[in-house]
Amino acid sequence: MSKLDRLDLRLLLELVRDPRAQVSELGELLGVARNTAQTRIRRLLRAGILRTGGRELDLEALGYDVVAFITIEVAHRELDGVIAALRTVNQVLEVHEISGRGDVWCRVAATDTHHLQAALRSVLKIKGVIRTETVLALHEHIPYRVEPLLERLAQRPADP
Repeated sequence: MSKLDRLDLRLLLELVRDPRAQVSELGELLGVARNTAQTRIRRLLRAGILRTGGRELDLEALGYDVVAFITIEVAHRELDGVIAALRTVNQVLEVHEISGRGDVWCRVAATDTHHLQAALRSVLKIKGVIRTETVLALHEHIPYRVEPLLERLAQRPADP
């Protein structure tokens, strides 16, 4: 697929915000005809940029070729502040408080290693961050999924 234009990006943003939005609603919201919105969605699905379900996007197709996992050690009194500050770092995709080595784990996306380095520097500047450890993702073999969990639940016998 060629480069994404402003309408493609706005459409993706609205689908991420509300994956159940109706095509007619999206068209109205974006100021385009329903058929235009539908055609764009189909094209994004065919290109693999928009994954089935509407919330998961192929980051690489959007130009974010680098995905990394950062384990952060935090001064415990500063944990809430660190999490709040991580919300302001655009490249941070998700944040989890963890047990074991480190206190917080986050997944970040970047366009290249220089962009990743800028994100890491932003994280290190956050008050309360003691140290970080970063691991690069080389290849995604299994994208985020919940189907197996739902299938298992659906196969359980009904409660009496």
